[in-house]
Amino acid sequence: MLTQFDNDTLTKVGPGTPMGDLMREYWLPAMLSTELPEPDCDPVRLRLLCEDMIAFRDTNGELGLIDNYCPHRRASLFFGRNEECGLRCVYHGWKFDVNGNCVDMPSEPAESNFKDKVKIKSYKLTERNGMIWAYMGPRETLPPLPDIEPNMMEESLNGNSAGLRNCNWVQAMEGDIDTAHLSFLHMGMVSAEDVPPGSFDFYSQRDRAPHYHVVETDYGMMYGAYRPAEEDTYYWRIAQFMMPFYTIPPEGRLGEKIGVRCWVPVDDDHTMFTSMSIRNSNNSMNRKTADGKAMVGLGGAQDRPENGTGFLERWRYEPTKENDYLIDRDAQKNQSFTGIVGIHIQDQAITESMGATSDRTRERLGTSDSMIIKTRQRLINAARALQEGVPAPAVDTPEVYQVRSGGVILDRKDDWLEATVELRKAFKVHSHLVDTAK
Repeated sequence: MLTQFDNDTLTKVGPGTPMGDLMREYWLPAMLSTELPEPDCDPVRLRLLCEDMIAFRDTNGELGLIDNYCPHRRASLFFGRNEECGLRCVYHGWKFDVNGNCVDMPSEPAESNFKDKVKIKSYKLTERNGMIWAYMGPRETLPPLPDIEPNMMEESLNGNSAGLRNCNWVQAMEGDIDTAHLSFLHMGMVSAEDVPPGSFDFYSQRDRAPHYHVVETDYGMMYGAYRPAEEDTYYWRIAQFMMPFYTIPPEGRLGEKIGVRCWVPVDDDHTMFTSMSIRNSNNSMNRKTADGKAMVGLGGAQDRPENGTGFLERWRYEPTKENDYLIDRDAQKNQSFTGIVGIHIQDQAITESMGATSDRTRERLGTSDSMIIKTRQRLINAARALQEGVPAPAVDTPEVYQVRSGGVILDRKDDWLEATVELRKAFKVHSHLVDTAK
């Protein structure tokens, strides 16, 4: 369990908080490029780290992120006119460029120089392969974008997605570094006999209590969780946490899957889940039982969020707390472990059921929580160290993000770290991989 002080340090991300300051050292995946599709398109409300902003693309295609409130009389610039390289407030016509400068003030006399004295809060945006990134930190010389493998490949344009989670970012993120829950929440009704012998799922469902090794890395944390496979081998699930909120769950075969998940804090009580992936990379979530049928509950039509215009209406899923995530109790008794359709919705139901921010002072953690325990401490330590002037980890070393996750079968005598060095490297093709992920 954590103390209340530690829990607050971990979860609160507003301006001036230790974790909020740490988050602001990094570029944040803020929105999909499709949300600002063309010059002078509709502006978008964007809440990040408890700050309400307006994002827009100007006439020249330049991206801007400025304060939601016009400094004149505090009207929302969401209703502004996106025209001629600026966003114009419709109340009195004050106009602001992508850098927050007031470039026109038609309500003032022509001889007035008042507009030259007015500037609103603005942050830098940049764009790479379908993702718009925001930098909200103090540096005048901006840090490099992290070497997130799928985001550096044009193929990710068709693999980017987003979804709002109505809970604090930590509990949303922690599901991705908890390999034990796969055998229950997502596959609880599946037995080893239901899946092909010798497959990753066969080993997972035959032994649902993996053993963990957790190591600290330059970029964050990594775990290797193993179960017995055959008499002389182990099945390992190796996964990554990368500062400050990236995860690579161990889906598919280690060395093949290209995908990274981002758990960006919207505010203390909401999280924007963003996924960057390559559509044709191996993905073990497309599972089938031994008779060739798709497993119940691992996907569905409801697993598609819709985009609204409010600060908390972007990429919302239809199943919500208010409708109990469309749980089907009959299906829960006879077909699926949860009665909830879709992996993302199953995760959402559980993480949101903990409350807006989980009370970690009342947790009882076990050995299967070792990755979660150590990741929390890594984050808390980094946030507090920053307050003492220690630079945030990995901000200036983008290359350390070039890693992968996945499953692998190793001899029991192998050192898992040494045996997987090459397979964990991004931007590599492993043509020798054997089709073990059935």
